[in-house]
Amino acid sequence: MSLKNDIGMVKEELNSEEKFFEKAVITEKFIKKYKFKMIASVVVIITLIGANLAYDLNKQRKVTSANEALEALHIDAKNAEALLALKSSSPNLYDVWIYSQAIAKGDFITLKEVKKSSAFMIKDLTSYELAQNNKDIKSLARYSKKEDAVYRDLALVQSAIILMGDSKIDEAHKILQKVPLQSSFSQIASALLHYGVK
Repeated sequence: MSLKNDIGMVKEELNSEEKFFEKAVITEKFIKKYKFKMIASVVVIITLIGANLAYDLNKQRKVTSANEALEALHIDAKNAEALLALKSSSPNLYDVWIYSQAIAKGDFITLKEVKKSSAFMIKDLTSYELAQNNKDIKSLARYSKKEDAVYRDLALVQSAIILMGDSKIDEAHKILQKVPLQSSFSQIASALLHYGVK
């Protein structure tokens, strides 16, 4: 009886070893077959991780450089080196700085240059500032027709005030009626409609 059990255990052990060797051979064939693809995959993953880390480090370096340049410009607005560093590290922040300085000084020549900015907000604000400074009704009308214009309602009120100054009251009233009721300028528009020149 024990000999039968021993033979059964040996058979089981041999079967399990046979299965182990069979799986080892299959694994070895798989590795040989896909070795280059597996190595290439590991290399690609390591390269992607490295590139991502390098990108993040470069981005952080640019942010730090832009912040340092901006801080230097707050101390000395005429610091040409800091202005150049800001322009190279963050062109949009550079445009914001130039815009703010031009507005503070009333420098509309510089504002015309900043209007070419790739930053939407700067382009938008500059368009409004130039139109309202020139008291250009057509430019203000074009600006107020933009759905995403920041000062859309203000441009409508500004246009109406300019038209009232030119004694074009009916046109001014039509423009004031375009100011939405939920706008923060609706009370001003309403006051101009009711108490303005008729």
